[in-house]
Amino acid sequence: MAKEMLVKAEGRELILERVFNAPRELVFRAFTEAEHLKHWWGARGWTLTHCEIDFRPGGSWHYCMKCTDSKQEQFYGFESWGKAIFHEIHAPEWFVYVDYFSDAEGNLSMDMPAPTTTNRFEALGESRTKLISRGVYESEEALQKVIAMGIEQGVTETWDRLAEHLEAIQSGN
Repeated sequence: MAKEMLVKAEGRELILERVFNAPRELVFRAFTEAEHLKHWWGARGWTLTHCEIDFRPGGSWHYCMKCTDSKQEQFYGFESWGKAIFHEIHAPEWFVYVDYFSDAEGNLSMDMPAPTTTNRFEALGESRTKLISRGVYESEEALQKVIAMGIEQGVTETWDRLAEHLEAIQSGN
C-alpha cells in the first residue's frame, strides 16, 4: 500500500491528498464516527482520550489527544484539546468544518489558527478512495504557524494510522 501523500501550502491554504485502499463510505465513516476515530486520530504516540461527536450541520466534535509515548519527552503526558464545528455535510462525498483548538470544557481558543476545512472523498472504483483536504486559514501567517508546529508530520502519521485502521477493519482484525 502506497503511503504517498501530497502536502502543499499555497497562500492561506493547506492542501492534503492521499489515496486509501478502502471504499469511500468506509473512509467517510472513519472520519465521522467516534468508534472509528478513537482508533486512529492523532500522530504516533498520541491517544484519543476524549471523543464526542455530533455529526450534523451545526454539530461539533470535541476531542482530546494525549501523548502517551515517553520517548516524546517534552510532550509526554501533554493533552491537546480540539473542537470542530460542522457547517456542511454531503455524505459520503464531502463535509466542511472549522477546526479550533479548545479546552476541556469545549471553549474555543481564538489565539490559535482555526482553518475552515473541506474534506472531499473521491471514489476510485469500489475499493479505493482519494481524500482531498483543503484547509483555508485566516492568513498566510496563521498557516505558517501550524506548519512550524509540525502539522505535516502530525497529519502524515495520523493518516498512516487511518490506513492501518482501514486495513484492519477490512481484514477482520
